Amino acid sequence: MNLRVFPGGPAIAREAVARILASASASLESRGVFRLVLAGGSTPRLAYELLAQANRDWQGWQFYLGDERCLPAEHPARNSRMLDQALFSHITVEAEQIHMIPAQLGAEAGATAYTEIIQDVLPFDLVLLGLGEDGHTASLFPGHQHPPDALVVPVHEAPKPPPERISLGYGALSSARQALFLVSGAGKRPALAAWRAGADIPAAHVRAGEVMVLADEAAAGD
Repeated sequence: MNLRVFPGGPAIAREAVARILASASASLESRGVFRLVLAGGSTPRLAYELLAQANRDWQGWQFYLGDERCLPAEHPARNSRMLDQALFSHITVEAEQIHMIPAQLGAEAGATAYTEIIQDVLPFDLVLLGLGEDGHTASLFPGHQHPPDALVVPVHEAPKPPPERISLGYGALSSARQALFLVSGAGKRPALAAWRAGADIPAAHVRAGEVMVLADEAAAGD
């Protein structure tokens, strides 16, 4: 893990946007496409609001989602709704560039459908992720067993509501060229400390080509 520490969430968001734009430039130049996986959460949301202000030609960008809650498509708690409000409604992209998880189909059917969407486009260029207080990332929770090479997994009995979710699996996340964790708040400090100490938490199972953690001082501690 590469760790960089910042004063707070806004500084993390600015750094995340700088890294997203740098990765996009490199990917578009070398491959003509930039495949970005987006995360839910308050710190990523701030990054998306800043990203929406970037003066960019969005052609060639392809957007995916790390996890989603099994709720109706227009439910306000859906990650896709947050992304639309913070990013997609402010930039010029075609519907074909946005690949959200069809979680309204239910965990099993939605996971199968999203596997079909992503299996031929891997590896992702950049995956944005968060870190939960229990060490979870996306919707991969401690104590839940998933095949290590699974691309997309249905999640049942999640410890946070709603209990039914869909998440990218370790297979898809670990195949990415880069994984960028955005971690803020004192509540994340034990999980981040455990990860740094080698604990077997879900976040530690993401073994992308490069794993970078952007944390604020509250989360990083000493």
